[in-house]
Amino acid sequence: MTIIIYRSAKHKLTTHTISICGAGSRKWPLLFLMPIRTHVYVDGFNLYYRSLKDTPYKWLDLKVLFSHLLKPENHIDKIKYFTTKVSGKLDPNKPTRQETYIRAIEKHIPEISVYYGHFLSNEIKAPLAETVPPQKIKVTIHQDGKEKIIYAQAFPDQLVHIVKTEEKGSDVNIAVHLLNDAWLDKYDCAVVVSNDSDLAESLRIVKEERKKVVGLITPVEFPSKELIKHASFIKRIRSGVLSVSQLPNPIPGTNLYKPDKW
Repeated sequence: MTIIIYRSAKHKLTTHTISICGAGSRKWPLLFLMPIRTHVYVDGFNLYYRSLKDTPYKWLDLKVLFSHLLKPENHIDKIKYFTTKVSGKLDPNKPTRQETYIRAIEKHIPEISVYYGHFLSNEIKAPLAETVPPQKIKVTIHQDGKEKIIYAQAFPDQLVHIVKTEEKGSDVNIAVHLLNDAWLDKYDCAVVVSNDSDLAESLRIVKEERKKVVGLITPVEFPSKELIKHASFIKRIRSGVLSVSQLPNPIPGTNLYKPDKW
């Protein structure tokens, strides 16, 4: 008896049947699913500030997290983590904590690779979030040879000088890798972890032009409508799944520990 496995060209990710030679042309559904080659693209800053900041879950095992959120047939071949090296200007220990975490995931998760963008800082004038009411001030003037004191209203400048710092490069890097990997046919399913609407066009191209499944794992309650339009499925990151997706402490075979203030 020979078993032949067929994969439907139209639904190659979900449709699998068998034909038993000698038993006619009848086809039987398989009791298992073929693995789906899956790549995950993580916007590190978006994930941190939307899901991890001010929580005890920063020591995050990305592969375990995605294994919980995705289906069993999603075989995670690659996790691409896009971030930027942080500054220690306000917190001198911040770069050390970030470096420790990145070393930890690189040691513990063989499927991961890390890509860096950069920060761009500019001094600009920006309006205050709240207007400052006029203040009554004391003014001394000289009139007709005499000194006179009057009271006047002063209107504080509503614009202030600030240093604006923006993370640059991650969105472009994600889009480039997402498209390039699709054209090289490295995955069947691409999963994007972000809420950056600038990625919408790359998701559309991958789904419509390369016929790939596109998943969106969102760190926010209300995802970008632009991203939703091109997603084959959507998963939300919640505190419960974060709590059960933590790295071991320490990382086995290393002296890498979760930073104390994390």
